[in-house]
Amino acid sequence: MSAPDVTAANVAEILQNDRMVKVAGIDVDGQLRGKLMKKSKFLSIVVEGFGFCSVIFGWDQHDMTYYKELSISNKENGYRDLVAVPDLSSFRRIPWENNVPFFLVSFLDPDTREPVCACPRGLLKTVSAKAEAAGYRAMAGAEYEFYQFRAPSDHPSPERAATATATFLQTNPVDSLPSLTEGMFGYSITRPLHNQEYYYGIFDACEQFRCDIEGWHTESGPGVFEAALQFGEAKEMADKAGLFKYVVKAYGIKHGITPCFMAKPRQGLPGNSGHMHISLVTADGKNAFIRDTPDPSPPYPDVAHLSDLGRHFLAGLLVGLPDVMPLFAPTINSYKRLVENFWAPVTVSWGLEHRAASIRLITPPTASAKATRFEVRTPGADTNPHFVLAAIMALGWRGVEKKLEIPVPPLSKGEDMGGASDQGVRLAKSLKEAVATFTRPDSVAREVFGDSFVDHFGGTREHEIRLWEEAVTDW
Repeated sequence: MSAPDVTAANVAEILQNDRMVKVAGIDVDGQLRGKLMKKSKFLSIVVEGFGFCSVIFGWDQHDMTYYKELSISNKENGYRDLVAVPDLSSFRRIPWENNVPFFLVSFLDPDTREPVCACPRGLLKTVSAKAEAAGYRAMAGAEYEFYQFRAPSDHPSPERAATATATFLQTNPVDSLPSLTEGMFGYSITRPLHNQEYYYGIFDACEQFRCDIEGWHTESGPGVFEAALQFGEAKEMADKAGLFKYVVKAYGIKHGITPCFMAKPRQGLPGNSGHMHISLVTADGKNAFIRDTPDPSPPYPDVAHLSDLGRHFLAGLLVGLPDVMPLFAPTINSYKRLVENFWAPVTVSWGLEHRAASIRLITPPTASAKATRFEVRTPGADTNPHFVLAAIMALGWRGVEKKLEIPVPPLSKGEDMGGASDQGVRLAKSLKEAVATFTRPDSVAREVFGDSFVDHFGGTREHEIRLWEEAVTDW
């Protein structure tokens, strides 16, 4: 659903019949953190922004402050406010909350008015600027798989049933949480009828909330759905991906359903991927990854239709992939998905239409020239989409600037990763290993993102590692 172009000059008129406004920013885990505002307050801060407690960059998903205080938010700076500036182009109305107006915010440093290093929207904007300065725009598409569960509850209200999930898991084994539906029914056209109002409600709400779903189906696994979001400009796609999760969680609350974007909720079953598609287009809209005519003598047959710029971009992704793994696999659980024999990539690998590789190249003859793109298959559904796209853009453009060459041959057809023909290095097997690579002094991540971001995000992951190492589990 299209929204009017909102400016500081017309925002009061557009909101003339409203009493309140909801705003939200995004933390490092990709969660929306926000509040409801009186309209007069919102209108007073539209241009200059307002103070937002920096602690959202100083604690984890359970609001536990990081064991090692990080530079953005800490006791020494008093957990001071950041400046949150509304992005008026992000205007939406929330259909399941009486169409209350909604805006995303970006976080600025109060001293410099520059983007906070760990602000997901700011980071993506910063790394995209290089390609934009050279005359290109990044286009992206996101796909998410997720499990859905019902929590047994005596409460008659679906909302109470949804909030009972955490309580249920405190006293019951995880595997006793019932799935939305049972059995493996990928691409079923009858399974959604079991939860028709929920299934179609999400599709309709995403359209109304400007995070349109392009394809929506059951995936293989008990109670698993998959959504492909409508292709668009990369910075907007990152916003839409985060907002899609918001829609699903909101509709889950309304229907007593708990959606789960964890990378690997259940042992022995497929994990939840968060594949991201990327391409660059020129100022006139032409796909910059396609060759005008096929290369008669390409270095590999797989790249016969891929432009030189596209080859360098691919090389940049492959060279830098091991160094950004915490952005593609940010939790302890992420690495339970990235194991052999589960259709999940585990090496630095690529190939034309190869779904077992970390990067699937999509070009003619199986795709139209204008649809030429890379599908980065390493990220899980538990990722922050802004960080995923920032990493893709930063690594790819580094490959273009340095004219990097593709470091490994394509994965042979029919060959699994780790097989005899897979010359790519094995990606990190744990978050601890990934963070060590990410934060080392000569990491590609430090080169493309800067020390401030790497130290902050690396510190947040070290917190997760420490909690895991101290945990006493059933195992």
